[in-house]
Amino acid sequence: MREILRRAITGAVYIILLLSAVFLSSDAFDFLFMTFGLICLYEYKRLVALKGYHIFIAYLALWWVFIYLVPDQAFVNNEILINILMLVTIIVDIGLLFYLFTKKEKGFNTFRKFVIGLFYIGGGCIFLTMIPYKDNAFAKYLIMGIFILIWVNDTFAYIVGSAIGRTKLYTAVSPKKTIEGTIGGLIFALLAAYIMGQYEPIINPSQWMILAAVVVITGSLGDLVESKFKRSAGVKDSGAILPGHGGMLDRLDSLVFAAPFAYLMLNIFAYVS
Repeated sequence: MREILRRAITGAVYIILLLSAVFLSSDAFDFLFMTFGLICLYEYKRLVALKGYHIFIAYLALWWVFIYLVPDQAFVNNEILINILMLVTIIVDIGLLFYLFTKKEKGFNTFRKFVIGLFYIGGGCIFLTMIPYKDNAFAKYLIMGIFILIWVNDTFAYIVGSAIGRTKLYTAVSPKKTIEGTIGGLIFALLAAYIMGQYEPIINPSQWMILAAVVVITGSLGDLVESKFKRSAGVKDSGAILPGHGGMLDRLDSLVFAAPFAYLMLNIFAYVS
């Protein structure tokens, strides 16, 4: 009972902090996720045994360039540079999927650990922050919608999996996840996306549902990737900053991995509309 209460309090504080940043201002939102990114990088460094603090400097430099310098309208090739960052981040994420499904528990050298951390976590947090900006305005309900999709998926994947889950999804990495739970989470996320599409017209209901499928599928893969990092490191959680929930990376693994793919889909929607 005490553990449930602790998880509930931590979850409530996390959600209140997130909502406060989103609705307070775009700068507050940017700063919050810059900070979250630093915490996730610290936890990642411990998981993969990456020494030194160079990755923090590289992340902050990348953040400053792409959040404050590149979006400036005076910057000529801003879209090209953002697309390059998106391509590199997605390539690193796809590389992590090969790592996820390989049977060998191979380690990475220092350079690869650095590149993976910088783009998997740093790039993911940057694109998570870029998502709400549409036509130079801060679309707070768009990013909240993506948060809701992840939360709905996680909640109903757990409920459905606990109720009827029988077929294990990927026991080598996450023995508790089931195929039934995964499908149940996706179905309820699609339903939530359709409902949001009726009230948030920034993209239409069909696009919301496509976005939901992309976010849920890539987010679920991101959760498995982080689980493999933890299994390789021999730990249960990435950290202990969130009592009852583990580390910050445990909370953001799905969002960070899904962010560049969601950003890509939103740009495709803008291009074809």
